[in-house]
Amino acid sequence: MAASGRTRRSGNGIWLWFAVPGMTLFCAFWLLPMVRLLGVGASGPDGAMAYLAVLTNRHYFASLVSTLVLSAAVTAATLAISVFVGLFLQRNRFPGQSLLLAMLTFPLAFPGVVVGFMVIMLAGRQGLIGVFTDWLFGQSLVFAYSLSGLFLGYLYFSIPRVILTVVAGAEKLDPSLEEAARSLGAKPWQVLLHVVLPALLPALISSGAICFATSVGAFGTAFTLAANIDVLPMTIYNEFTGYANFAAAASLSIVLGVITWLALALARSLTGNGVATAA
Repeated sequence: MAASGRTRRSGNGIWLWFAVPGMTLFCAFWLLPMVRLLGVGASGPDGAMAYLAVLTNRHYFASLVSTLVLSAAVTAATLAISVFVGLFLQRNRFPGQSLLLAMLTFPLAFPGVVVGFMVIMLAGRQGLIGVFTDWLFGQSLVFAYSLSGLFLGYLYFSIPRVILTVVAGAEKLDPSLEEAARSLGAKPWQVLLHVVLPALLPALISSGAICFATSVGAFGTAFTLAANIDVLPMTIYNEFTGYANFAAAASLSIVLGVITWLALALARSLTGNGVATAA
């Protein structure tokens, strides 16, 4: 028995060595930079109160509100569109379906800068929408360089990942539940509302949290369209590069990180490991 105990302890010690690379990366690329960032954020004239500046400074607060409202709107629109498209793709078989699904998920390969450039090509001063509205009404419609353009870019980037989650979740639904609901006289919209959506709820919560967190922290698209856009990632960039206000940039970065962490933690508490699966 003693020999068996020593063997088990020796085996556990060997497995502990497998954690060394992960812990090294964690300390080098997350823990130490985060500790340094916390210190820089509190190094300004306001000290630790700099972390409350996002609430007390009018410009920072407006930037935070714009970021949260935009991210919530993108998440809601993404979920609404993705549910219908994902269910359609999962429930119907037609020629070219695989190609269509591949094209719908193609934006996942694009960085934010490319997405921003595509928004400019669509809704910029020389974009397709501007050319068409100028021909139709004699005046160009340009909204690429505003929150509306950023909303379009984030929507374009977010829909593919949610569609994939909806398709995967819909494949696991029990068809007998829908058949039972229809046999009891439920209309199609009632089956969707009372059977399908509740079954998809964990997947929608997890993918919605990923979508929200991505929209809150996205920078590349906002940087490309940054003419009249005031969101928190752009505010952090301007404080860091334009004003060399490292303390403000660091404190706002911490606030931004806490917001995204809270969104993901809330979704994880509601769905278990669903957030990790959606990511």
